[in-house]
Amino acid sequence: MDRLSSTTLIPDAISGARDDVSQQISMIWEQIKAPLIVPLLKLAVLLCLIMSLMLFTERVYMAVVITLVKLFGRKPEKRYKWEPLKDDIEFGNSAYPMVYQLSIGAACGLSWPSDRITIQILDDSTDPTIKDMVELECQRWASKGINIKYEIRDNRNGYKAGALKEGMKRDYVKHCDYVAIFDADFQPEPDFLWRTIPFLAHNPELALVQARWKFVNANECLMTRMQEMSLDYHFTVEQEVGSSTYAFFGFNGTAGVWRIAAINEAGGWKDRTTVEDMDLAVRASLKGWKFLYLGSLKVKNELPSTFKAYRYQQHRWSCGPANLFRKMVMEIVTNKRVTTWKKVHVIYSFFMVRKIVAHIVTFVFYCVVLPATVLVPEVEVPKWAAVYIPSVITILNAIGTPRSLHLLVFWILFENVMSLHRTKATFIGLLEAGRVNEWVVTEKLGDALKTKAGAKAPKRPRFKIGERIHLLELGTGLYLFFCGCYDMAFGKNHYFIYLFVQAIAFFIMGFGFIGTFVPNS
Repeated sequence: MDRLSSTTLIPDAISGARDDVSQQISMIWEQIKAPLIVPLLKLAVLLCLIMSLMLFTERVYMAVVITLVKLFGRKPEKRYKWEPLKDDIEFGNSAYPMVYQLSIGAACGLSWPSDRITIQILDDSTDPTIKDMVELECQRWASKGINIKYEIRDNRNGYKAGALKEGMKRDYVKHCDYVAIFDADFQPEPDFLWRTIPFLAHNPELALVQARWKFVNANECLMTRMQEMSLDYHFTVEQEVGSSTYAFFGFNGTAGVWRIAAINEAGGWKDRTTVEDMDLAVRASLKGWKFLYLGSLKVKNELPSTFKAYRYQQHRWSCGPANLFRKMVMEIVTNKRVTTWKKVHVIYSFFMVRKIVAHIVTFVFYCVVLPATVLVPEVEVPKWAAVYIPSVITILNAIGTPRSLHLLVFWILFENVMSLHRTKATFIGLLEAGRVNEWVVTEKLGDALKTKAGAKAPKRPRFKIGERIHLLELGTGLYLFFCGCYDMAFGKNHYFIYLFVQAIAFFIMGFGFIGTFVPNS
């Protein structure tokens, strides 16, 4: 009897100990919540509201301007002098400016007098097989009479900027007037030069003519559809507004034609950040050069369709601008050649709102602060900030891709998850921390996967923890899920609906179930 009673007391002891621990945690929480947590969370909410209003104002302003441009704005051919380049009987083909290209297939098919164009292939790959293939391709085009130059580097110093800088040093480049730049996966139409060069030839104040990107694999998977929605806003609104109102926008690094004199005056290509294209554009703008965006001219290219490749790309695209802003902000402020209004546009709108605030507020507000207010009901977020402003911003962003409006909810969830990496990259750029100059070439599948699939059914991809498990996404997902459960049990704002759905999105991407799966063999 004594033995039986002693055993029945053990669960009661464990339960009592748990209650004591729970009470202690509760007491500690109550002691620090009022003097520390509540004030800090209120400050965080205030900062997020300010950033939300900044982003909201910017988006509404851009919407108004692009509407006015579409309704009343003059086409590029009306704003700048444009007329077809014609043959000159006396000078022959010398009347045509010299141009050189950075691509192979499509570039070699560009329509232009053959003695007035040089195709330059810049290759700093480390794979000997790739080098051999590129060289053979260049030889094939050379045998057809194409003036093609294969330039190879024995190192990757400076990455793309380093390659471009080396390419510009060649003697034959000194005889060229313009350089049209294409990444390897870009496919310009044959008339690309006929539509761009006349703007530069007839308007000496123009430094750059930028074309729009057209995505050939947008329908490959849901992730590429989400990318299309984000980039379409950039090209349909941001680039168009910048070109129409300030004659300034960020060079997209490809599918554009530069005046070589402008590149040289701006100081050439620099490898101090991972956005050498934006760096050159800002410096050229500060020298007084103007840019023109041609939204009607589209160049086919490919979106990254694996999550790994997309994450690396977004790290570079978010870290680079933030780091460039850190390096150039005082240079912009003290510049004497551009107007104050243009300085405000570059510093506030171009850098602060679009490249910094947009990333930070998306993650910090909607994935950290807003869920935290569920645990601290003393801090409230106004409904206009929690619901109305993000709804308007989302609609204005997504309107650039009407065919994908039915995917709006998926796009919101996807962008919120990606804002985690963009925010991290932004702070790395601003603080110039560890991975600030990390450059990983964005892998594009092209037809490689289709060729494999046609030859043989791809094997089930191997499960690699390092590649398929993403701890940051999973940790954030757990946090949102916990806040959702707490809100469902004790809350009154019904945030748990959003929190559960967003948590699921983080879990899906945390386990790598997004994008195209590439077979390992």
